[in-house]
Amino acid sequence: MSTKVLEEVQVEEAVSTNNEIVLFNDDVNTFDHVIETLIRVCSHTAEQAEQCALLVHYKGKCTVKTGAIADLEPQCSSLLQAGLSAEII
Repeated sequence: MSTKVLEEVQVEEAVSTNNEIVLFNDDVNTFDHVIETLIRVCSHTAEQAEQCALLVHYKGKCTVKTGAIADLEPQCSSLLQAGLSAEII
């Protein structure tokens, strides 16, 4: 007679933080305004904000922030209120 041993395995599910704020290019906002807004709203360094602004200008869009949806919603709203084109994906 064989004995079977059942093993209990605990599985933890990671909470997804794969949400992103994507900033889109427009013909309205200046580089300075975009950079200043990213620094203020997304806590970017000046260098990060400048790089994002350049990517948006040349590529059409750039992910500017990732995280939990609850954290991103107020930041995205602030970007929109500042006149930037952004959405959470």
